Amino acid sequence: MEGSEGLDIPMIRLRPLRERKVSKREFNRILASIKAVGLIEPLVVYPEGDGYVILDGVQRYRALLELGVEVAPCILGPQREAFTCDRMVNRVSPVQEHRMIEKSLEEVDEASIAAALGITTIGHRLKKALLKRLHPDVAAAFDEGKINRVCAREFTHVRPARQKEILDAMAGYKDYSTAFVRTLVVKTPPHQRDTRRRKNNPWDRSAQRRNDLLKQLADAEQKHDFYSRLYKQYTIDLLRMAIYVWTLITNTRVREYLQARHPAVVAQFEAIIADARG
Repeated sequence: MEGSEGLDIPMIRLRPLRERKVSKREFNRILASIKAVGLIEPLVVYPEGDGYVILDGVQRYRALLELGVEVAPCILGPQREAFTCDRMVNRVSPVQEHRMIEKSLEEVDEASIAAALGITTIGHRLKKALLKRLHPDVAAAFDEGKINRVCAREFTHVRPARQKEILDAMAGYKDYSTAFVRTLVVKTPPHQRDTRRRKNNPWDRSAQRRNDLLKQLADAEQKHDFYSRLYKQYTIDLLRMAIYVWTLITNTRVREYLQARHPAVVAQFEAIIADARG
């Protein structure tokens, strides 16, 4: 802050104006950053009573407490308003992070930067090829957090002009999901595809899905043919049995014999004939 006064204040005289919850991962990154390169950004405070309230830097304050620091570098804020800098400071976007890491590499080694970010390596953060292959509008959407890194990679399967068309369609439908991008990428005409990216391209994936679907359909047709033949044979056998039973039950002597000795069988035979008729 221009014109703000800087001073070192004992930690026991500081207290947060209000709490802000952050994930454990985010807090660990702050902690790792301070361990690796120290506290780069001072706390913003405002005097109150015999102490100071923290307007910006509550998580840095918590990290300093955990590290056992007794005095913190601070800047006096112009007013005691919870415009709180914590709420006004946005998280660093992927593109901004990329630029910051590249700039830091001019003076600091990769291991120190990775430790400051609380990660093992920064190799996956330096996606130079990814940024170079994005249309400026797509890169801006990536920078603003509208699309994530996985989504951004899907854009690289098509040429910049097609990327712009897809992004416009996403904005029109208000759908920035990776699934929606993949659907539009797969529908891209051959002349708008980026042929440099051949390995694991979406058209290979869609071809595999088509092959899987065809195999499933073939299996289903095979099962259908089997059950159709089985049903047909069952129908023929049932008809033959009905004819045989009809022959027996219409024979006067056989019917009288069965009626006298096995009336239940006669009832079953009649039921079979009735079912056959239908």
